[in-house]
Amino acid sequence: MTSTSWPRVAVVGAGAVGGYFGGMLARAGAPVTLIGRQAHVDVWRRDGLLLDSAAFHARIPVTASTELAAARDAELVLFCVKSLDTDATARELAGHLRGNAIVISLQNGVDNVDRMRTVAALDPVAAVVYVASSMPGPGRVKHGGRGDLVIGDLPGRTSPPRPDDLSRVSVWFETAGVPCRVSPDIEAELWTKLILNVGLNPVSAIAHASYGEAVAIAEGREMIAHLVNECVAVARAGAVRLPADDYVETVWRFAESVSHVYSSTAQDLERGKPTEIDALNGFVVRRGVELGVPTPVNQALVALIKLREHIAAAAD
Repeated sequence: MTSTSWPRVAVVGAGAVGGYFGGMLARAGAPVTLIGRQAHVDVWRRDGLLLDSAAFHARIPVTASTELAAARDAELVLFCVKSLDTDATARELAGHLRGNAIVISLQNGVDNVDRMRTVAALDPVAAVVYVASSMPGPGRVKHGGRGDLVIGDLPGRTSPPRPDDLSRVSVWFETAGVPCRVSPDIEAELWTKLILNVGLNPVSAIAHASYGEAVAIAEGREMIAHLVNECVAVARAGAVRLPADDYVETVWRFAESVSHVYSSTAQDLERGKPTEIDALNGFVVRRGVELGVPTPVNQALVALIKLREHIAAAAD
């Protein structure tokens, strides 16, 4: 692919996830603007993005800004803000985007696209993100494992289907070394990822345990099983077309395969930042109430995370 074939890319909320995927596109030749916090932007402007991957170590030239207006000329927008910031960011971003921009939600949770449709008349591509990445210092992204995407259109689009857009996005990422599959049922894919997050994130956070440590004892595995089974029950009650898999075993195996990783919820708590628990286990609890499905273990873990957040906020 020649450089003139690349879209202009803006990464909104360029943190560990957006920095990785935006960095991979930039490394392959795409013109990328990272929109993030001042401390990172200062480094990106001066030195470029330092992407420390399992496969390479590179400093990648990028454009950087703290302002959403920097996305105004973008043809491809990677929307990577925390789920709790979705509504406000989408409203502001919508006023800056060109009409034919493709927006992709690279976020945790299953309802971000619906929220963006409601509050900002945006209609993003939904994406399921599988990557272990972190930001150990200003302007630096550390890649710990995987790094692939599943994309697709959720039901409820008000405009015509866009298979050509999905195909182009997949080709752009694949060319940049990012496996990217187009799914005919992205809702089921999103819930499959939610099941992983629901089962592992709060346990890792509350116990300050890596995924491997969380499944190392029978009691940890049992709690994860309860969290997973409640989430699956809510999904099935809501007519999500989940495959007939053993999701408990899948989550246990996943935890063992990335045994050294700590959940993003755990990382947020350690930094004293608000977590995304409302978009994960909290969403399962709320949806369970709507559908009449009990979710007591998820509810208990949400309460414990909220307590940790409250204590951290009170200490500031």
